[in-house]
Amino acid sequence: MNSAAYDPTAPAEDLPAHTLKILVAGGFGVGKTTLVGAVSEIRPLRTEEVLTDASVGVDDLGGVERKTTTTVAMDFGRLTFTGGVRLYLFGTPGQERFWFMWDQIAYGAVGAIVLVDTRRLPTSFASIDFFENRGIPFVVAANVFDGARRYTPEQIADALDLDPDVPVVLCDVRHYDSAKNVLIRLVEHALQSATA
Repeated sequence: MNSAAYDPTAPAEDLPAHTLKILVAGGFGVGKTTLVGAVSEIRPLRTEEVLTDASVGVDDLGGVERKTTTTVAMDFGRLTFTGGVRLYLFGTPGQERFWFMWDQIAYGAVGAIVLVDTRRLPTSFASIDFFENRGIPFVVAANVFDGARRYTPEQIADALDLDPDVPVVLCDVRHYDSAKNVLIRLVEHALQSATA
């Protein structure tokens, strides 16, 4: 992994051969900001704000009662792979009141990760519908939370009524290797979708 910052004066061989825009989406509190932060080679841009009393009755805190901050615009990170592939990661806000921004954030994306919490699967349906309706390839990544019941990828795919070609992977987004493997699976899936 090349962690050097972009330098416009760098020799051409140091610049990435391919840049890909990737979205990280999902319901409120599923770990999108954590995933971007875990893999980004640069200090991630975060637009987190403290939850206030104004969100009571607006944001559903069911299952994430201890959450104190929320993304209000997007998260941004970058990851460069050996061989000249650079991913630009855009984490979307999870609450319904911010969904109006998704079309703009999604513009030019080659694929998306729909991050899910198996304790709160209904929070995933809006993200899945968004990418299905726009024909954007996506993978479902089930974030394995401590103390949560474990399910197989097949059980998760069945519960979400996914098309058979949508990959489902288990991950722990707090850990670099686990989050990176989700990104690799997404890039593979997006390439397969593009050549199908």
